[in-house]
Amino acid sequence: MNNSEKTIAQNLLDIEAVFLSPNQPFTWASGIKSPIYCDNRITMSYPKVRKLIATELAKKIKEQFPATQVIAGTATAGIPHAAWVADILDLPVIYIRSKKKDHGKTNQIEGKIAKGQKVVVIEDLISTGASVLETCRAAENEGVDVLGVAAIFTYELQSGKDNFKKNNMPLITLTNYSTLINTALAENYIEENELQSLQAWKKDPDHWAKMEQK
Repeated sequence: MNNSEKTIAQNLLDIEAVFLSPNQPFTWASGIKSPIYCDNRITMSYPKVRKLIATELAKKIKEQFPATQVIAGTATAGIPHAAWVADILDLPVIYIRSKKKDHGKTNQIEGKIAKGQKVVVIEDLISTGASVLETCRAAENEGVDVLGVAAIFTYELQSGKDNFKKNNMPLITLTNYSTLINTALAENYIEENELQSLQAWKKDPDHWAKMEQK
């Protein structure tokens, strides 16, 4: 855990972009029962937090993907962060829909992009990675060279790690689940016994489903 990761995690907790519920899990759209719910859209409403996120994303992109020519945001959560990062780096910005429009020019990519341009895709959070990797494939189908994905937060699910590895797609994030729950404990958002439950979910995302079946 470095200072930047901890600061971002602390901010997400403070503005309630992240909720931890170790004793009564949330149910995601995928059906997964989880003790954490993350809504990074809330960061838009906090100027200091969003500026820090944009600054740190820009710094990481400049360090790890120095050849970047265009910043892309996933629709819709990644769009504002992509715009702020592109502004810092003085680069063009585009956004990529989950699927093509069914009217007009039927665009999937909005903004000006040329074949062969090197792009970094910005997403707000990573769970399994399936949706953002699909977005990357859509860009690659248009002849774009996707250098990698940059996100604010990752749940650190093994399925997500496997998906990025399988697709040979680099991923950088500002903070992560482990840092977040340890920060939550240090700042008294949770108790020690709750930390163990949160750690168990990371090791096995089916943890609560199995408990309910007993």
